[in-house]
Amino acid sequence: MADDRDVAPFPAHLGVFDAHCHPTDTLNSLQSLPSMKANVLTIMATRAEDQELVAQAADEYGVTGDDIKSANFDWSKTHKILPAFGWHPWFSHQMFDEAEYDGATTLSADQKVAHYQSVLVPKSDDRDFLLSLPDPRPFASFINQLRDYLSRYPLALVGEVGLDKSFRIPEAWLPEQAEQRNDDLTPGGREGRRLSPYRVSVDHQRRVLNAQLVLAGKMSRAVSLHGVAAHGVLYEALAQTWQGHERHAPSKRERRKCDAIGTMKSAQSECSDESSMTLAKTLPYPPRVCLHSYSGPAETVKMYTAATVPCEVYFSFSTTINAWTEFMNGKVEAAVRAVPDDKILIESDLHTAGERMDNYLQEAARKICQIKGWELDNGVELLAHNWKSFAFGST
Repeated sequence: MADDRDVAPFPAHLGVFDAHCHPTDTLNSLQSLPSMKANVLTIMATRAEDQELVAQAADEYGVTGDDIKSANFDWSKTHKILPAFGWHPWFSHQMFDEAEYDGATTLSADQKVAHYQSVLVPKSDDRDFLLSLPDPRPFASFINQLRDYLSRYPLALVGEVGLDKSFRIPEAWLPEQAEQRNDDLTPGGREGRRLSPYRVSVDHQRRVLNAQLVLAGKMSRAVSLHGVAAHGVLYEALAQTWQGHERHAPSKRERRKCDAIGTMKSAQSECSDESSMTLAKTLPYPPRVCLHSYSGPAETVKMYTAATVPCEVYFSFSTTINAWTEFMNGKVEAAVRAVPDDKILIESDLHTAGERMDNYLQEAARKICQIKGWELDNGVELLAHNWKSFAFGST
């Protein structure tokens, strides 16, 4: 192993951008933002308890329209946050469809039990357990709230949203656990509680996800996507939103013609079906998505980056979630190699801001550069520009 003195200093001055993190889970850590080396943290909302916390953090530390005009990312040390609002699949069971309850905005005890019996698998007959779960909120109310947040923060993303087949919902706090919980953590997460045997049905998760994807398309916002043990169904859910809007895939003859014209960029613009170039804000799918801490196979990367896909798909990687291998020959490394150079991002997926987050981001950047065979300076610059393109669109 190389001596630490042999490791090149990390060029943080070139711009470091966290594509996905959760520092509002530990609110007091936000005080460390001005001292962080990272330029911007893309912070995710996930549940009822943190939507407004993300908004308040953006009010104090949010990136502005003037900031993003800076070609060299020379932004204020207090403008460190790009907010994202959304409902995570781990909490999707806490949503109910008002139409199924005659337009009700709150549910009775019997209705609450019926709701949880309909969305949890396997079906539970444990009434006490079901009543101990959070009171579900009306789905339309949340979508209206999400629309309001996106209007209030014109640079905001939609996230964290997605699908997850592996998670199980936690049990309610036991009295002694509630007394000992860490008050520094934002309520609503697992926080060490025992997991129940129940999962949220994929059908219900898809309904919650689809409505958020459609809204992101209507408001032309990028989306941060969670996908665990559901890579195929997540692709199907996203592809369903762009059905009928696929790009024209040039034939070999057309590609030869475009090669003669010039660069790949001109080929894409001149050889694509004109109808596919309609402004994203008029379409039912988001203009850009990022599959965060991507854990799927390289073959699925190729599905997302196919020439017919009208949505710009990015992939972010972390050292906190992704399972890297010592000899760089594992599933994650294969996926990294399959991702186009201009579609790869780094993230921390960490719940606390500060030096630890900076270190994780630097580790991820070094990993990506090593696997891609990039010089560190060039790779850090490219990752920075990739993040800006994901967050705000190509400029």
